[in-house]
Amino acid sequence: MDLMGMMGKLKETQQKIEDTKKRLDTVLIDEQSADGLLKVTLTANRKVKSISIDDSLLEDKEQLEDYLIVTLNKAIEKATSVNEAELDAVAKMDMPMIPGMDNLFK
Repeated sequence: MDLMGMMGKLKETQQKIEDTKKRLDTVLIDEQSADGLLKVTLTANRKVKSISIDDSLLEDKEQLEDYLIVTLNKAIEKATSVNEAELDAVAKMDMPMIPGMDNLFK
């Protein structure tokens, strides 16, 4: 087993993962409430970029809070799916098969 080659490959994969994470900052996930009154945009790294709230929601604090929770959770789920799929693809593509290593990317 070529340990130096594997270490080099590991470093290269770590760099690709970092590059992918940076790129995921530019991938935007848009989500909105069913009626379109609340819109949120997150990056695929799950950072909130924008929230747009229709004036009608400002009259009912509880309704607005419910809208935010539901819509943000849907957006976070989508962003997480994109994030995991992208990072898994990089990890699987480049990783030498070392027993137990697959747990590092979970």
